[in-house]
Amino acid sequence: MAREVGTEVGTTAREVRELPKAHLHLHFTGSMRPATLLELADKHGVHLPEALTSGEPPKLRATDERGWFRFQRLYDIARSCLRTPEDIQRLVREAAEEDAADGSGWLEIQVDPTSYAPRLGGLIPTMEIILDAVRTASRDTGVGMAVIVAANRMKHPLDARTLARLAVRYADQGVIGFGLSNDERRGLARDFDRAFAIAHEGGLLAAPHGGELSGPSSVRDCLDDLHAQRVGHGVRAAEDPFLLRRLADSGITCEVCPTSNVALGVYDKPEDVPLRTLWDAGVPMALGADDPLLFGSRLAAQYELARDAHGFSDPELAELARQSVRASRAPQDVRDRLLTAITAWAAP
Repeated sequence: MAREVGTEVGTTAREVRELPKAHLHLHFTGSMRPATLLELADKHGVHLPEALTSGEPPKLRATDERGWFRFQRLYDIARSCLRTPEDIQRLVREAAEEDAADGSGWLEIQVDPTSYAPRLGGLIPTMEIILDAVRTASRDTGVGMAVIVAANRMKHPLDARTLARLAVRYADQGVIGFGLSNDERRGLARDFDRAFAIAHEGGLLAAPHGGELSGPSSVRDCLDDLHAQRVGHGVRAAEDPFLLRRLADSGITCEVCPTSNVALGVYDKPEDVPLRTLWDAGVPMALGADDPLLFGSRLAAQYELARDAHGFSDPELAELARQSVRASRAPQDVRDRLLTAITAWAAP
C-alpha cells in the first residue's frame, strides 16, 4: 500500500518516490552527487568554479551558443574529477542508490567512454571498468542497470562509428543502446547514420538526442536518418501536430526531462514544458533527470513536477511510469515485476 501525503484540503496524493518506475535518461557525470564532486575534486586537486561549489544549481541558459558553452565547460570540469576505477565505481553505486530512493527499479545510464579513456587506460579498459561498476551497483542496490554508449555530436562521425562498434562488442555484457548527445544545433544527424546502422545491426537500441535546443525538424532527422526507437528529450515535437501523430502512431517514446528543459532555457517555467500536449497526443513518455548535478533534481522530482505544474493525477502518473518501463530494455521478468508494482501503487 502506497503511503499518502496531503496536497489540498480534503485530498491526498500518493508518494511519487514509492511509485515504481524506470529511468531512461541519465548522463554519467551528470548523475554525480554534489558532495561527491567536492570530495573527488579535493582528492585529485581539481579547482572547481563557484558555480559547482555554491550548493545551488548553477544559473544556466543554453539556448544561445555562449550559454551552451558554459554548460559544457561546467560538465567537463566535473568529468575531470573522475580519474580512477574507484571513482567510477563510486559514481555508479551512488547513482543506483539515488534511483532506488526515488522508486526506480531499472536505470539506463548514458556514457561517452572516450571522455574517461585517457585516464583509465583506453576505450576497452574504460568500458570494462564501467560495466563492472554497473554489475556491482545493481547487485548491491537491487536496481537493474544497463548502459547506453553515446557518441558526441561535436566530434567527427568516424569517432561515432568507433563507439558504435565498441558498443556492439559489449552488447551481451550490459550495453543495450547507442545514443548521440551534445548540442543538436551542431552537425547533421545524417552524418552519423553509419554509426547508427552499425548499432542497429548489432541489435542495439537507437536513442539519439533531438528536439530540445532545436525544433521539430531535429526530431524528424532522428527518425528519418538514424531510425530512432526512442528520442532523448523530443519535447519540441509538440510544435508540430503531424510529428506528434507520427510519434504516437509509431509508439516512439520521448525521454522528457522537465527540470532540465527549464534550467537550460528551452522553456521559461515548468508549466511551459509541453507534457500535456505530448500526453494528449498519445506520445509515450519516460521522465528523466538528465544531469542532476547541474540541474538540482532527480527522478522523483520530475513526477512531482508533472503533478504540481501540469495536474497529472495519480492514475496518470502511474501510466507515465508504465510507459517508462515499456520503453526500457529491461529483461521481461524485471518489466513484469515493475508493472505489477505500479498497479499496486495506483490501486484504490
